[in-house]
Parts: sequence; C-alpha cells; structure tokens
Amino acid sequence: MKKLGYYLLFFVVLVAIFWVLLSQFTPWFNQSAISKRSTVKPFVFINQDSASFTNADMLGKVCVVEYFFTTCAGICPKMNKNMKEIYEQFKDESNFLIVSHTCQPEIDSIPLLKAYAEKMQANTNKWAFVTGSKDSLYKMARFSYGLDDPKNAVENIADDFIHTQFFALVDKSGNVRGGVYDGLKKDEIEQLKKDIKQLLHEKNPTKIFNGVFSN
Repeated sequence: MKKLGYYLLFFVVLVAIFWVLLSQFTPWFNQSAISKRSTVKPFVFINQDSASFTNADMLGKVCVVEYFFTTCAGICPKMNKNMKEIYEQFKDESNFLIVSHTCQPEIDSIPLLKAYAEKMQANTNKWAFVTGSKDSLYKMARFSYGLDDPKNAVENIADDFIHTQFFALVDKSGNVRGGVYDGLKKDEIEQLKKDIKQLLHEKNPTKIFNGVFSN
C-alpha cells in the first residue's frame, strides 16, 4: 500500500514536470484563439526622433497599429482619444507598443510628429510616431495590416489617400491577429483591450526556438 502511494506520487510529479516542459517549449500550447490574418512585411521608416524604425523594432512586443495625420480635425482626435486610453492601460507592460503612422508624410514632418507625441503626453518608447515614403506607408497599411482595401489604391500615389479609423493588432512574432478594430467604437476598443491582454500572455515562439536551438 505504501509502495502504491510512492508510485502515485512519482506519477503526479512526472506529469507536472511534463506539463511545465510542454508549456515552455511548445509554442501552440500558449497560443490564444485569436486568428492570424497576415504577417508584417519588412519596412524602414523614421520616427519622431529622426531615428530609424523597422519591423524588427516590433518583434517581441504586442503592437497596436494605426494611421492618422496631425492636422486631422475629423476622426483622428476621436481615434487617438481612444488610443490614449489603451496607452494608459498598457504603458507599463514591457512588451507593449503603439505604432502610429502618418498618412500625410508630405505634411507631417518629423518636428510635427514630435510635437504631436508631446501633445499626447506619450512616452515614445511605448508609443512611436512614424513617417516614410507615402508609397511604403500605404503598402504597409493595405498589404501588411489590412487597414485599407488594396482596391482603393490609385495609379498616381500623389493622388492616393488613406483615411481610416481602424486599428490593427500585431503579436510578438510579427503576425497580424484578430480583425480590424474600429477606433471610434467603444465596444471594439474593449475587445481590442481583451485581445491585447491575451497576446501579452502568449509565449513568443521565436524566442523559445532561439533559446532551445541557439546553443
């Protein structure tokens, strides 16, 4: 009887060890049910401090992405009021970042982006404001983040204009997850917050694999 008790204890310990190892080294074990839509394509932009900002700066972080312009008097102030609410909730998370792209790079200079960041009282390590060539910015919006229909593109980029209230969510591995979130609707902002929380608790498969096989 005593021996049976030892066997049972040994079995329980063995199962517990197996469960811990499975959770640490099996990426799918820690994945939430939030669907994957696409993967962030490589890019090089410039942030509000005139520093390079690339897709590599997003890796390892859960990112919320938007497009806006500093002189917008319509939907942008409402969007960014809601974005500020998200920022305040998650700004202390080490693996969280907001990336706001200008959709008017011909007007939104780096000093204007910096001034806007200051107006939003944003820690730019947690909320980056980026610019680049209009063509590159718009391709990312349409073909990486899915924030605008690719069919809206016009032949002459100078005549093209994206004005969208939607936010995208990117996981730590650079995958665009969930749907597009309407930045003007409270219920969708609340859903976005829930999804951010889930992704923050996911393991990063890239880091796991690097840790296992880098030796």
